[in-house]
Amino acid sequence: MRVRSDHFFREVPWAACLWAAAATGAIADEPPQFSGARAFGHLGAIAALGPRPSGSQGMARQRELVVKHFQAAGGRVTRQPFQIRDRRTGQPVPMENLIVEWHPDRTDRVLLGAHCDTRPFPDRDPTDPRGVFLGVNDGGSGVAALMELAAAVRAIDGPVGVDFVLFDAEEYVFAPRDPYCLGSNFFARQYAAARQAGTLPYRYRCGVILDMVADRDLEIFQEQQSANWPDTQPVVDALWGAAARMGVRQFVPRPKYTIEDDHVPLRMIGRIPTCDVIDFDYAQWHTTHDTLEHCSAEALEAVGSVVLEWLRGLE
Repeated sequence: MRVRSDHFFREVPWAACLWAAAATGAIADEPPQFSGARAFGHLGAIAALGPRPSGSQGMARQRELVVKHFQAAGGRVTRQPFQIRDRRTGQPVPMENLIVEWHPDRTDRVLLGAHCDTRPFPDRDPTDPRGVFLGVNDGGSGVAALMELAAAVRAIDGPVGVDFVLFDAEEYVFAPRDPYCLGSNFFARQYAAARQAGTLPYRYRCGVILDMVADRDLEIFQEQQSANWPDTQPVVDALWGAAARMGVRQFVPRPKYTIEDDHVPLRMIGRIPTCDVIDFDYAQWHTTHDTLEHCSAEALEAVGSVVLEWLRGLE
C-alpha cells in the first residue's frame, strides 16, 4: 500500500481445530472464538514459506496452503485469475485472487479482504534494500487472521453471508511509479461490471481490509479516508465501537494516516463501502526485519476478536 501525506471465477473443490476444541472439553454448542495462538500458528506456517511475491513459487505454495485450509473448514473456494505485464520486461505475469464464500445462499454479504503477496524487495531497508523480504506482518498477518476466522464465520447465524478475498499483486512494485492494488482493482472492476449487467444474485453491503495486524506493539488508528467517507464511516464506527465495548485498547478511536490500500478501489470502483484496519506505525515496514519475532498472538487476537464481534452483530 501507499501512504499519502496531507465472481466471475473458476471453482476449486478446522476440522483439526474443532477436534482440538472437543479434546480440551469445549462445549459443543458454544460459538467458536478467535484464538490468537492458533492465528499465530498460521502466521508461522506462512512465514516458513519464505518470500511470496506475485508470480513466485512462494506464492504458489501459499495458495496451496490456504486453499486446503479453507476447503477443510467448509468454505467454498474459487479462483479469480488475471494477468499483468511486468513493467520491467513486458512479459506476462499470471496473478490470482482467491475468494472464500461462507453461507453462499445469503444474498446480503460482507467482504473481508487481505493482500496475500509480499513486496519483491525490502526497499526501505537502510542497509539491504534488495535483500530477502519475508513480509510476515505486511502480507502474512491478514491472511493468518482470515484463516483463524474460518470456523467462527462458518458458525454465524443470521441473514448476512461473508466472503474472504485474498488479493494478489497489492505490492508488485519495483519502482516508485509502478501501480499498487492490482488484484483489488481487478476484483472491483469485475464486480462492478457484473452488478451493472444484473448477473450477480448478491450484493456486498460493506467490506473490511485487514493489513499489518500482527505488530507486537499493536496500535490501530482509524484510516483517514475510511473515517471520513460518509458510506464507510458507519463501518468504522461499528468496528471501533465493538472494540470499546470489549475493552480492546489497541483500537484507537481517532484518525491518523491516509493510506492507499485495497479498500480504495473496492469503494471507488466497486462501490463497496470498505474501510481499512491497519497498524501503519510499524518500524519494520518494507525492511528485512519484518519477521515473526516482531509479531504476536496477542495482536492477532485483538483484531480477530473485534472483527468477529462486529460480524456477529450484523443484522
